[in-house]
Amino acid sequence: MSTVSQSWDLSSYFPSFESDDRDRFERELFADIQRAVSNATALPALDGADGAVWEAVVVEYERLSQRLSHLSSYVLCLTSADAQDERYSQAEGRLNLVRASLDKLAIELRRAVTPIDDAAFARFVSRTPIAHAAYALGRLRIEAKTSMEPALEGLTADLGTDGIMAWGRLYDRTSGRLSFEMQWPDGKKEVLSVSQRRSLMADADRTVRRAAFDCGNRAWQSVADILAATLNHIAGTRLTLNARRKVGHFLDVALHQSAITRKTLDAMFQAVSDRIEVPRRGFALKARAMGLPACAWYDLEAPFPLPNAARVPYEQGVELVRGAFSRAYPRLAHHFDDMLARRWIEARPSDKKRPGAFCTGSDLTDETRVFMSFQGSLGDVSTLAHEVGHAFHAEVLRGTKILERQYPMTLAETASTFAEAILADGLLADTSLSRAQRALLLGKVVSDGAAFLLDVPTRFYFEKRFYEERAQGEVSGTRLSELMVEAQRDQFGEALGRGEEDPLYWASKLHFFIPDLTFYNFPYTFGYLLSRGMYALFRAEGPSFIARYEAFLAASGRAMAHEVAKSTIGCDLETPRFWADAIDTLIEPTDELERLLVQPS
Repeated sequence: MSTVSQSWDLSSYFPSFESDDRDRFERELFADIQRAVSNATALPALDGADGAVWEAVVVEYERLSQRLSHLSSYVLCLTSADAQDERYSQAEGRLNLVRASLDKLAIELRRAVTPIDDAAFARFVSRTPIAHAAYALGRLRIEAKTSMEPALEGLTADLGTDGIMAWGRLYDRTSGRLSFEMQWPDGKKEVLSVSQRRSLMADADRTVRRAAFDCGNRAWQSVADILAATLNHIAGTRLTLNARRKVGHFLDVALHQSAITRKTLDAMFQAVSDRIEVPRRGFALKARAMGLPACAWYDLEAPFPLPNAARVPYEQGVELVRGAFSRAYPRLAHHFDDMLARRWIEARPSDKKRPGAFCTGSDLTDETRVFMSFQGSLGDVSTLAHEVGHAFHAEVLRGTKILERQYPMTLAETASTFAEAILADGLLADTSLSRAQRALLLGKVVSDGAAFLLDVPTRFYFEKRFYEERAQGEVSGTRLSELMVEAQRDQFGEALGRGEEDPLYWASKLHFFIPDLTFYNFPYTFGYLLSRGMYALFRAEGPSFIARYEAFLAASGRAMAHEVAKSTIGCDLETPRFWADAIDTLIEPTDELERLLVQPS
């Protein structure tokens, strides 16, 4: 096959970072937002103003949001691919000022729709130009119940630029520049960025994994004091604002951001608790295959120790994803090919990159970009499919208004993990696989179960306990490590060896430091299980299910998560039954893997 580019092309955003087009775009956007805020601030609320005036504000808010998404996506791409360039870091700081200004316009919209009764609100959102925004504007009315007066909310937005948002940027800058000396098993030493560490911890060679874990944690330990302070200040800011806004519980904010009810969250975690031996059994199988009594933390993303676990070149990884998509879901495969042709994927390993992977996009041009560091592990192949799943979600929403496509992370992670499920099933459908190859792929399925049902809940329970203690005062780095180990032990049980935990996981996991989204963890479990449940329906119903799946994606920004699932695919997410059934889909691959491990060749 022809060579597939691993570097993205950002020129459709702007000709270059230094171009007059980008500079003018940024300046004009900031000025237009400030003008819109000034005009809206002078208006009376809807109970004393013509609805047409506020209708115009909503329309302008959408236009400005589109433009901001374009600039935000561009700057995110630049800062992630080169965390060492000061120009990009400064642009990120300016961007936070722009975001704070647009936040003020949202505050004014909230002020407008709050005093009116439900009937008046229904009349307002029935106006044709904004009818699509009824759900989004209704969320503003909900937020008004736990909001300070507009002047204080505006001040909070301003202070956030040099406050909570700046703490998040400090983490990005620190992690983006952090490196460690990798001591390879053959004695060679090499300085690598921490963004390259994760792939090494998925290496087939356990001595490589352990070296990457130990050497990497020495680097994280060197900045632990800074990161502990950063985490405390992010959480402290949230708790202080929660108190001033009279938020009942810190999880209430996360539930609202994720568009789920507490009943849904409790039902999901009840099922995870009831079925926890399913993923533990899979993790224990990995230990048995390695000839160990239990796994270490650095074994979590490792392939099972079987033949044919060699690293996969990028071109081959692309073909694996393309082939699986083509057989099961041609429209998804076509979109993947389009992304490759347009060079919308950045996959090169680099010591300048931030750690992690993501999909971003512009609501102005309906383009997406995928960011990752592909180093050849099976996990990297899955990550590629995962992020393309996100991009496909945006493709399904192409042409819709921005206020009807602001879907929550819970439903975003469903599209991505559905794409991963297609990849896994597609690879396993290959009848030419040897027993060892099949066992290797089943091992990836089982390992994903451990990741989403043991690792992600570990993050949730750690963060929950941290917030409970942070409410009483700052929490030391030492205590953060203790809380992390406790959470790992509670979730993994004896499948994780004693003393083999990762005390510094709180420092190395970017998700804890994202300033504008709280509890960036449980939506991964949510999306994983919802996608497994939906994929089971897909396997049972065949191609006819695709229409319902795409209806689900299209509706993802128009209602609460449980309402979207109920209306499009008929699932009840507020009871443990659905979640338990989804977890039970792991039993069959785990059983087969156990049989194959007896004689994998």
